[in-house]
Amino acid sequence: MTLSVTQNLNTTGKRIASIQQNALSLLVEWSDETVSEFHHIWLRDNCPTAFHIDTEEREFDLLSVSEDIHPLSVEVSDDFLHIEWSEGGHRSCFTQSWLIEHSYSGLINERHVSAYESWDSAFVNTIYHAQYEAVMDDDKALYQWMVELDKSGLTLIDGMPDSTESTVLLASRIDYLRQTNFGTTFNVVSVESPINLAYTSIDLPLHTDLTNQETPPGYQFLHCLANDCEGGESVFVDALKVAEELRDECPDYFKLLSEQVIPFRFHDESHDIREHHSVINVDQFGNIIEIKFNAHLASIFDLPACVMYEYYLAYRSLMKRLRDERFKIELKLSAGQMVVFDNRRVLHGRNKFEDSSGRRHLHGCYVDRSEFKSRLRVLAKKYA
Repeated sequence: MTLSVTQNLNTTGKRIASIQQNALSLLVEWSDETVSEFHHIWLRDNCPTAFHIDTEEREFDLLSVSEDIHPLSVEVSDDFLHIEWSEGGHRSCFTQSWLIEHSYSGLINERHVSAYESWDSAFVNTIYHAQYEAVMDDDKALYQWMVELDKSGLTLIDGMPDSTESTVLLASRIDYLRQTNFGTTFNVVSVESPINLAYTSIDLPLHTDLTNQETPPGYQFLHCLANDCEGGESVFVDALKVAEELRDECPDYFKLLSEQVIPFRFHDESHDIREHHSVINVDQFGNIIEIKFNAHLASIFDLPACVMYEYYLAYRSLMKRLRDERFKIELKLSAGQMVVFDNRRVLHGRNKFEDSSGRRHLHGCYVDRSEFKSRLRVLAKKYA
């Protein structure tokens, strides 16, 4: 059955031109000649009446209808698609804009394209700087900063007060802090008998924090309280950029690193936290969404024998690229600066420093990605 549609609407943009009903789905042709397929059971499951009017949580029981439910009639009037169903005497009404927004085939939606903008060493000249007072006092400034952080994965905050409390206050402008086995906040200083390489003065290789956790933290905040020693520059690499190059030049290596999982472990007297992860994670649309790389928390590889050697080749290839000067930036943080970065995208490290030459003290915390994305969406409703 094909339904032709004639509409005289004052609105502009994509409109339904025709609809073809098949055994399992509706094929919607739009005014720009693109086509979307909507399965009958999907449409019934997502009828606007299926959701609680206040909470917008789904109330509809999918098992209350059969798997071959289908429309008895389909009608387009004004901006709405009306469907009368074969079961229960139910009718559904969808706006065309809703169908466009939630199209899952045919149309290429912007929501499927990564907002990330990868960078190399030249990024050191264009890093976004925000002011502490502005971010604390103005939601629009907070939103603008978060947009830049979302895109690039690394920003700087200037004008931080000389207090550990300000670290927490700024991070809390996004949402609540992530607690780990190191606490809600932590101090990065050189100590005797360290439980982590961060608490030394030696070179700290590029890494993702806490890959031994089920979900490594999302965004990391490092507030510089003192850094007047010799050395101690912070080092960053956009692992997204590196992974993109690896995918282009060595697709077999990329495939291994994104499909095989390796073990990570942290342990001390109180903890023994272990987890397996793939080093590269790709979403269903092919976007690289995270990199979890930490050579000093990597445990004994337990891969199948048939892929072990090739995996080592892939792992080494990634490591070499991560150390390439083309991708690296170095920042000598000053007291009153905070660097904020996406822990599951931007790898960080540190050059060695001389303990006797001065003091180096960073105060840090984490906020998870889900909380960051939530806050960004809420602010976007007002400021985008």
